[in-house]
Amino acid sequence: MILMRTVSQNPVITSIFTADPSAHVWDDGRIYIYASHDMDPARGCDLMDRYHVFSSEDMLNWTDEGEILRSDDVSWGRPEGGFMWAPDCAYKNGVYYFYYPHPSGTNWNDTWKIGAATSKSPAKDFVEQGYIDGLGGFAMIDPCVFIDDDGKAYIYTGGGNRCQGCELNDDMISLKTQPADMEGLADFHEATWVFKRNGIYYLTYSDNLPGRNRMRYAISENPLGPWTYKGIFLEPTSCDTSHGSVVEYKGQWYLFYHNCDISGAGNLRSVCIDYLYFNGDGTIKTVVQTKKGGIKSTGNPPVFDMRKYHGITGAYGNKITFHKDGAISLPLEDSVCNYPNVDGGNGGRATIYINYETDEKLAKVHLTVNDTDCSLLNMPDTENCAYITVNLHKGTDNIINLTNAKGNVKINYIAVDLFND
Repeated sequence: MILMRTVSQNPVITSIFTADPSAHVWDDGRIYIYASHDMDPARGCDLMDRYHVFSSEDMLNWTDEGEILRSDDVSWGRPEGGFMWAPDCAYKNGVYYFYYPHPSGTNWNDTWKIGAATSKSPAKDFVEQGYIDGLGGFAMIDPCVFIDDDGKAYIYTGGGNRCQGCELNDDMISLKTQPADMEGLADFHEATWVFKRNGIYYLTYSDNLPGRNRMRYAISENPLGPWTYKGIFLEPTSCDTSHGSVVEYKGQWYLFYHNCDISGAGNLRSVCIDYLYFNGDGTIKTVVQTKKGGIKSTGNPPVFDMRKYHGITGAYGNKITFHKDGAISLPLEDSVCNYPNVDGGNGGRATIYINYETDEKLAKVHLTVNDTDCSLLNMPDTENCAYITVNLHKGTDNIINLTNAKGNVKINYIAVDLFND
């Protein structure tokens, strides 16, 4: 990991726009975020697509594990694509199960279904397995899967002021019981998340405050309720939606949520993390939203050793400056921002790191790899590195291309980190 951050900062993921974070700790000791992806340039939530996974072992430095699913992979999905909204993931019997809402028809809000994909790995090789019969319908989105201490698994969906839950069979993709309304929730809107602490079940969700959703919660002695409403624990962020997950990692509880501090636009959101604390009676204290220094590292920051990075001709040498008018300045004699002959090793996942300087609040560059449109990468003035994980070919015939998208930005160097897949 190249960032080597020693002080926390919100948002924590800045290179691409991410929202609706579903966080989980797996047996490898890392914490993973499964997030939806606000596509840029924005038109609306209909364009959301391309789920990425992020992981960390110190809560400050996050690795983009890469894209695991997009609407093109969904055989039963909406012909026009898009609408890949808030996901979740669960692990049982050696298999990771990735759940996501997606419409099956052009009339999107009436045709929601809950899809499932499976893998033996937490962040790659997911294969679409169809959708769960008996779930979905009008506005029923935001799947959350909770596995209890006895191994029983429950799935929750909700939207349009209605929340439902039921038990899953052992196969994790069919229903053991029929969906039932979750009773006792006050002003439910969407974004269900269920967790357990000290024998108490918690159900968190976003409410209907106009234009500035808050997060509320209820508790129960049973995973399917009835629930007792307890209050608001996250006040509005900088955007109109609110969606989060609550996870314990290395003895500390955290809230993962999103805001739009980078973009200023409610449909271009970014994941944030802050501490979550409980009172002695088990109720949740109001989360303090921070911008910098809010959380402490849970381990040593990764070490960046340039010698282990691969294949960038002229790294640390070919400095490129993009100008607002699209012009490019090269202090050295070279072609434009085209990096040929990038070493992809044995092929597969690789993270591209771009070290940059800018005085813009938010500059952007367009990244293509081997003629594949990868993403617009954000380069806010609060950072100096943008990164994204892509797929490279085997060998040294890979081409990385950067073009100006917005603002003034100087690219100091790029580096490629190959995964050992």
